[in-house]
Amino acid sequence: MKPVRKAIVPAAGMGTRFLPATKAIPKEMLPIVNKPSIQLIVEEAAASGIEDVILVTGRGKTDIVDHFDAHPSLEDSLRRAGKEALLQEVVRPSKLVRISCVRQQRPLGLGHAILCAQHLIGDEPFAVFLPDDLVDAPRPCARQLMDVWERTGKSVVALMEVPREDVANYGIAAGPRAADDDRIVTIETLIEKPRIDEAPSTLAVVGRYVLDPAIFQHLRHTNPGRGDEIQLTDALARMLGHEGLLGWLFEGERFDAGDVAGYLLANLNWARKQPRLWRTVQAWVAARS
Repeated sequence: MKPVRKAIVPAAGMGTRFLPATKAIPKEMLPIVNKPSIQLIVEEAAASGIEDVILVTGRGKTDIVDHFDAHPSLEDSLRRAGKEALLQEVVRPSKLVRISCVRQQRPLGLGHAILCAQHLIGDEPFAVFLPDDLVDAPRPCARQLMDVWERTGKSVVALMEVPREDVANYGIAAGPRAADDDRIVTIETLIEKPRIDEAPSTLAVVGRYVLDPAIFQHLRHTNPGRGDEIQLTDALARMLGHEGLLGWLFEGERFDAGDVAGYLLANLNWARKQPRLWRTVQAWVAARS
């Protein structure tokens, strides 16, 4: 069985929920404390053992690629000023993984974005990270899924329980739990954003996947669905009767950084990791309580 060494990060969306901030700045470059959110995604990939990350971008997204490139003049300036700690933070993104970039020329859906990177994946299994989904976990979420792939040889998606009133915002999966590990679900049904009365469960698919390259063939035979886009969920549903598909109830906390409220909560969560900063936040809140 081939190990997972490559990942696709679809980052071509327009970020309309963050306008006007995203009129000129890619939403993936909005900071979580002092790091662009896309850097947290790539850090998770590197910590999981991913070596190559393919960014699928659109028009106006060159800042994302630049962030992971070297910046000699800035680095030299920091070095001359003796700001070694800051220099290491500036250099670090370019050292995490090998970055490649492909362009999704038209917004034809998540499934189409993944197809855009097929030539760089070849016949290898690969991970997919949706940049809006930030996961804070003691063991990286993607690494959890990669471990399931290595144990079973089957494609696996991250799952979490959501309130029934929220099922229309997610792909919803259903199936029996494994006898030897109740975090593993053998998915038998998968529906993209069902109505409450159509939802087969409250197990939602969130933005981490480890996929067999067979998914590319299913994507090519998937007709445009909701929004006239090629939906990854529809292609995954095609896998159920062929290669099979597992779900993994991941350990960790997920933040929807594509939503303004979720983005603010993500900032607070990562601020907690910096004691001096967190004390300032706590003092500000206490003074207004």
